[in-house]
Amino acid sequence: MKVFTIGFTRKSARRFFALLRESGVRRIVDVRLNNLSQLAGFAKKDDLAWFLDEICGMQYVHAPELAPTKELLSDYRKGCCDWSAYEARFLDLLRERRVEERVPRELVAGGCLLCSEDKPHHCHRRLVAEYLKEHWKDVDIAHLG
Repeated sequence: MKVFTIGFTRKSARRFFALLRESGVRRIVDVRLNNLSQLAGFAKKDDLAWFLDEICGMQYVHAPELAPTKELLSDYRKGCCDWSAYEARFLDLLRERRVEERVPRELVAGGCLLCSEDKPHHCHRRLVAEYLKEHWKDVDIAHLG
């Protein structure tokens, strides 16, 4: 099963949609906690769903069960925990939510996990993909940016 990831920050709309179109992605699986932020520009929920359909012929799905909690995100952004603590807490959250059992494989297969971070290194979309690979085994991860 192929799973892609992408972040929209520091990408023009042209670059973002070109990466998706060229990748073979079937749907965007939005793993952001807040998908309505004014700071999201073209990646706000309703706009993004429309653009994906019109430009790429793709589906849009919001999967908040794959997002961090408000508290966890706030702690990280305020510097109350560093990346390694955030990572451990987020992985605990995924285990607690039993996402490997509750999230349908069909939702993720051929899908692209979307978050705002430019690169996957310090982003929960990478953690989600790696967590699912650990539990589902047959997952091939490709980071589009």
